[in-house]
Parts: sequence; C-alpha cells; structure tokens
Amino acid sequence: MASTKTRMAFLLTMLALLGLSLAAVHKVGDSSGWTIMGDIDDYANWASARTFHVGDSLLFEYNNEFHDVVEVSHDDFQSCTATSAIATYASGSDSITLERPGHYYFLCGVPGHCQIGQRVDILVQPAPSSIAPSTSPSPSALPSSPPARANPPSSESTPGGPAQSSALSLISFSSQLSLALSLVAFFVF
Repeated sequence: MASTKTRMAFLLTMLALLGLSLAAVHKVGDSSGWTIMGDIDDYANWASARTFHVGDSLLFEYNNEFHDVVEVSHDDFQSCTATSAIATYASGSDSITLERPGHYYFLCGVPGHCQIGQRVDILVQPAPSSIAPSTSPSPSALPSSPPARANPPSSESTPGGPAQSSALSLISFSSQLSLALSLVAFFVF
C-alpha cells in the first residue's frame, strides 16, 4: 500500500514538473532573425501572429557587428530612444525569458535602425496554468513599462535556437513526455 502511494506521489510530481516546463522559445523574426532587412512592419506582424506567455523566451539572433538588442520603456520605444536602456544585449544570440505579464519593448540601438522598423513590442500573457476568468488582468491593467531587472543580461553567447519556435516546443515536449513516461513505467512495472 505504501509502495502504491509512493508511486502515485512520484507520478503526480513528474506530471506537475512536465507541465511547468512547456515554455516556448520564440525566435524573433523567424528564419530572418533580428535584422533591418524587409518591411518596416515585419516585427509588428511577427509579434501579432504569436501568443507569448510568462516563462516563454525570446531568441534574438543577429550579426553583432551591425546590431544589438535594447530593452526600453514604452516612451523610449515610441521615440526610438535607446539611451535609457533597461537592458542591452550584444552577443548576437540572446535568449531573454519573459518573466511577467505585460509589454516588453525591444529595439536595435544602432542609429537609424529603430526608425526603419527594427523594433518589436511583445505583449506577454499570464502563464497558461494561471489564467482564470475572474483574475485575468484587462489589457489596460497590464503595465506598460517593465521594471528594472535584478540580473543584468549576460555578455556570453547563448547556444543557437530553433528555426521555428514551435519546433523547439514540440521537441522539448516530446522529450519530456518520453522521459516522464519512461520513469512512470520503471516505477509502476
């Protein structure tokens, strides 16, 4: 009897951990990456075609000889001003975890790049498991400026990401599900 309870507790723990690890990685600009090539509305269109949740990550891939990524306030985003940055990234492959609901504003700090469209407004929703009709904030209640970060961005490069954000999520989910099922089978049988 105690053995069955232990197995059930383990199974429930594994399923809970599996659910917590399903965050998506979104490669900004998809295969084009973070660049000034293309239409001025490309990043707005890219962001509007996706749903971002707390815990997801943005992957900015770019040539760091010509670009960078600067997180800014709403006002600085509107005016394409990078002088009061919340955070600056310059590795050429930067992964940024979305830690809270609300807007995140990013632009390229190289003069002229923001003005020709190298900027993106990311609206982050609460994590899927925490969405409840009675407690979801309205869009007007979401903060428009992100708070200062406790941990500054790393200057080290992050390993390359997926060509498509959904591909990594699916691979990650499949791998984690296989691991969880293998562990359950090991303990049950």
